Amino acid sequence: MTQQKAGKQPKVSNRTYLLLIVLLSLAIIALAVIFLRDSTASADLNGLPNYTEIKGKFVAEGLKYEKQPHLGSPDAKVKVMEFADFKCPACKTWEEENMGRFQKDFIDTGKVELFFTNFPFIDRDSIMAASAGEAIFAQSNEKFWEFKREIYANQGKESEIWATPEFLLDFVKNHIDGIDYERFAKDLKEWTYMLPVKEDFKTAGFYGVNGTPQFMVDGELLDSSSYEDLAAAIEAKLALENGQ
Repeated sequence: MTQQKAGKQPKVSNRTYLLLIVLLSLAIIALAVIFLRDSTASADLNGLPNYTEIKGKFVAEGLKYEKQPHLGSPDAKVKVMEFADFKCPACKTWEEENMGRFQKDFIDTGKVELFFTNFPFIDRDSIMAASAGEAIFAQSNEKFWEFKREIYANQGKESEIWATPEFLLDFVKNHIDGIDYERFAKDLKEWTYMLPVKEDFKTAGFYGVNGTPQFMVDGELLDSSSYEDLAAAIEAKLALENGQ
């Protein structure tokens, strides 16, 4: 019985070896980039709060106008609540394109008292930025609105972690005059005003807020954040107040 000859192994060309080496190298580089990106993101989040770490009791139900930054006369017939995240690009746009007009049309005329409520939902540095705003508000209601305007003017990218303690300390030192900076720095580092931020966030969620900017007019949450729809809702409330 004759044995069948073993078949010859096919030869692998040098070109194939080179291609395999190149593909393997590219795969290693891609994995390294992903690892470094994830490591950097994790490092950026170090020391930033999440809601489970913020301890304390509060009640989510009930609009707490007396606790919020406010603009306008307390005798105004209509109360408007703005819900916002300092990292939100749409909030920045609303601030820059509509806030001046809103103040002229409704606040300065005595028609509306405007209130601000944090809804920091984008990332953990949203919570950090909100706590900085609360620390400013604890010292001065007027300075809070300056902080709000300036932080939107210096807003970083939504997809990046930029509102870190280091950024916020430097930002306030360079942009907000007329406060006790040492007190602000201590409050920021010690998370003094984190619980009010969590209370804002939970209260907003209780009333159906699910994005920013959103507005309430006398306790009614609007579906739209356009200036025209907000103005129409206010005028409708004023008409009711005047018996029209």
